[in-house]
Amino acid sequence: MKLRKLVISMTALGLAGMAASANAETWRFGLEEIEGSVQHGYAEEFKRLIEEKSDGDVTVQLLPYGKWGSDYSTLYDAIQSGSIPIGFGSGFLGGTVPESQLMSLNFVMPEDQLETAKILNSDAFMKSDAWQQAYRNRGLVPLAALPEGYQVWTANREIRTPDDIENLQIRVMDNSLLRATYEAYGASPITIAYGELYSALQQGQADGNIQPVFAHEEMGFYEVQDYMIFAKQSQFVANLIANLDWYEGLSEDQQQMIEETTDELVQIGHDIQSKFNEERLETIKEKGNIEIIELSDEEREQFRELAEPVRQTFVDDVGELGEQALNTLLEQVESATGGSAQ
Repeated sequence: MKLRKLVISMTALGLAGMAASANAETWRFGLEEIEGSVQHGYAEEFKRLIEEKSDGDVTVQLLPYGKWGSDYSTLYDAIQSGSIPIGFGSGFLGGTVPESQLMSLNFVMPEDQLETAKILNSDAFMKSDAWQQAYRNRGLVPLAALPEGYQVWTANREIRTPDDIENLQIRVMDNSLLRATYEAYGASPITIAYGELYSALQQGQADGNIQPVFAHEEMGFYEVQDYMIFAKQSQFVANLIANLDWYEGLSEDQQQMIEETTDELVQIGHDIQSKFNEERLETIKEKGNIEIIELSDEEREQFRELAEPVRQTFVDDVGELGEQALNTLLEQVESATGGSAQ
């Protein structure tokens, strides 16, 4: 009798184990950046929280840059096809979701970086019809935003006013809105592959560069530039996106789990990027000879005035959904800051 009970008990445990195994899922998460990056730090926390909240029913597999390929369009295509159901899309995503170039507009968000993260992740913006529809029209769904720190200029000349940036050959991502922005400043924006940028700066094929602090340090760009200029014109923002069919195929509990996790990650993501960029800036100061310039409010205002008309360029280029998303964002910035956008 005891033996029979033992067999029954072991059989039940085995069946339970098989059921748990059958219910287990693996979510592949594609990153635009390498291990040890801001995106990787965020993704590690996402993985930890999802696996905890799902009691092991979900395993998150992180795929940093290089694990899925090296051309960002390859990653976005994989998310659209569902082979990598969740991942990041930043400046280059404009070729897939033109409205996402909203994140590249200068002097729209508040100076306070945490406030920016809160606004971009608020239900009022993230769940707005225009922002959601822009992605859903392309088989994607926006889940969250990760501001990764201010975009910082480097150059071989001192830049404090638009006159100083006149005709500067500054490298920008392959993004029409960024080109329009820097043309408005008077610069001559050019596009160079990221992997070729160091040598291009070293050989004078480009005079300047725009990156978050961590990228300037990580790629050693500061070694071949004379000035690093903080204009606080915009942050580098990565959009957390998912395949639409995959997302809609999740249970309500799983969708809620993702929402709870991304809510928790607003502060965590801000802390990760702040620490990361502060440490990298200290490394640059210690190892490099580059001169750090922080623009005054009066100097920034000159660039802000030139950047404002580019908002209309954005609307003209991407259409009604882009205009609605921009208006929603501006309303949220005004509401959060009492009208004091950048």
